[in-house]
Amino acid sequence: MSRIATRTIGEAAVTVLTDGSTDFGAALFPATRPEHIDTLLERQGIEKIATNFNAVLIRNGGRTVLCDAGPRDLFGPTCGFLPQAMAEAGVTPGEVDVLFATHLHPDHIAGMITPGGQAVFPGAELVVTRAEQAFWSDENRTAALPDPIPGWAQLARAVLAAYGDRLRLIGPEDEIAPGLTAVPLAGHTPGHGGWRLSSGGAQLIHGGDIIHAPALQAIDPEIGIAFDMDMDTARKTRKRLLDELATDGALFTGGHYLRPAFHVAVRDGSGYRLERP
Repeated sequence: MSRIATRTIGEAAVTVLTDGSTDFGAALFPATRPEHIDTLLERQGIEKIATNFNAVLIRNGGRTVLCDAGPRDLFGPTCGFLPQAMAEAGVTPGEVDVLFATHLHPDHIAGMITPGGQAVFPGAELVVTRAEQAFWSDENRTAALPDPIPGWAQLARAVLAAYGDRLRLIGPEDEIAPGLTAVPLAGHTPGHGGWRLSSGGAQLIHGGDIIHAPALQAIDPEIGIAFDMDMDTARKTRKRLLDELATDGALFTGGHYLRPAFHVAVRDGSGYRLERP
């Protein structure tokens, strides 16, 4: 089974790398009635709340950028296939010039280090927003929060330490690499964001984790997930971004869309329908 999907965006080659997949239970959507979830699934003819764990490889202007790196071995046997996906895409860890973490949750950064805490990408600069680095680096703050946040924070600090002097902190709308700019998307984590790739008059938007469950949160953007640290703000961000994407007809992707994970958003009643152009 292929674990990659590639599109040309202007002069850039963009490859979504599928690290793995899982199914969510209704309990992860605590503010939504299970009956409503069942209705949405039935309407679409599906039985499970499926999600993928995606990283994105961008080859542009002679540089290789990897955005996020999957959960490694932390989420069971259906995940941890980033190395195979990269091999299929024809890229080795040593060829990655820039790593960008949309945020420092485990399913986006565990693949950046080995189980022993060594950097997987030996020549890469790790780029993280200042707000995200500041939150997860504050042990006093994270230790006071409910599980699993303290454990996730330990992993985040291990990743930041592994890249040491190769860590570059940026503002919420700063340049990540030539042609690649951060996009702030508040609510999921304190410094959560996506990015915008602009090349040759074309663009691609990455929506970070504004959507974890495509079958639910596009058709009803009001549905929040337990992983959002500020669910109300994340809900507003999701609605705003989906409205902008539908208005502009922009091509977009994200951390948890199903393969091949390139979409446009089309208004559908009070929500949106994801279509693959």
